[in-house]
Amino acid sequence: MGLKDFTREDPIFTDESVLRDTYQPDTLIERDPQLADYQNALRPVINNAPPKNIFVYGQTGVGKTLSTDLVLEKLTQDANTYDDLSIEIVNVICKSLSSSYQVSIRLVNELRAPDDQIALRGHGSGDVYDMLWTELNQLDATHVLFVLDEIDSIGTDDDILYELPRCNANGNVDDTYIGVIGISNNFQFRDNLSARVKDSLCDEEIHFPPYDAEQLRHILETRAQPAFRNDVLTSDIIPLCAAFAAQESGSARRALRILYKAGDLARQTDRSTITEADVREADRVVEEGKTKAELESLPVQNHITLYAILSYALEDETPVRRKQIYQRYKLLADQIDADVKTARTIHDQLSQLTLKGILDVAERNEGIKGGNYYLYDFNVDTAIIRDALEKQHRIGDLFDK
Repeated sequence: MGLKDFTREDPIFTDESVLRDTYQPDTLIERDPQLADYQNALRPVINNAPPKNIFVYGQTGVGKTLSTDLVLEKLTQDANTYDDLSIEIVNVICKSLSSSYQVSIRLVNELRAPDDQIALRGHGSGDVYDMLWTELNQLDATHVLFVLDEIDSIGTDDDILYELPRCNANGNVDDTYIGVIGISNNFQFRDNLSARVKDSLCDEEIHFPPYDAEQLRHILETRAQPAFRNDVLTSDIIPLCAAFAAQESGSARRALRILYKAGDLARQTDRSTITEADVREADRVVEEGKTKAELESLPVQNHITLYAILSYALEDETPVRRKQIYQRYKLLADQIDADVKTARTIHDQLSQLTLKGILDVAERNEGIKGGNYYLYDFNVDTAIIRDALEKQHRIGDLFDK
């Protein structure tokens, strides 16, 4: 039959881009209380006062990052009407950064010119902070707000979340007010912050709860209007997409992906309407894709830990004790020249991976002789684990070896 012609004739979509992850709406619906809290927390900035430090938390797809972008855009626009204000926003996505040291290096480089970057290794942590303070003191700004998205990637190494909020009070930065906005989808990370960090970072906490089915229905209806042709959606399609997403996670991102994939499935067969069967198949496809995406987005230290468990699985030796996982993790980290974390840190990672549904854990008690211990195994198909890890540059080297 050969290839069909590429044409703009589309029986389903008029503008499919509004359903994609990359689409940035001008407004955010169903989040008025959180937006109001956000604006109130940032009000000192517009008054040319020291900013509050803000911790924003909630699971993936509930509007944390979009709210942050919209509120900060509004803040900087309004600040331009005042002659005594100059606000700099520094955004860093921390998902590939596993320590405060790596975050501080990234912040220095964000503030420096492209031809004046510092190396990612070989500095004392104190020296990096000194470079950061120097860059901030040289800025011609009244306020610098650091947005640290996915900050939970640094695990228990939270020194940066103490140093930044305290840099004015400690005399490191003089004429520029520094504020920090930490964003996390890991509730355990927030709870496990050290006491001194909680005291410094959490002037204001803003919680984004999961959307319920009615909120998701409203969001989908708003996006569907410009996305689809007339009569493509029957009355039950949007409520079904919303119900699936509400039951699984309460994520608007997931609801939009289900709706978009359902339309894509209908388009593949040249149909002009979306059916309930399309939605159910879309939900299955999106769930599998979500697992792969979550695995690929994990920090490198998580990837090394998962590879250690995978190596046991490929030897048919799972479930495996966490003590054995740590021993193999150390060998693997050395092989790719990665920092070797403590056993406690890796144990915390195993707990986080279990909470995410990637791992399954069982406790065993072998009495006085054997004692208590934990056994870990994968809770998802090992083929998905392997495929995700092979795509990672440094971890892929382990497969070659």
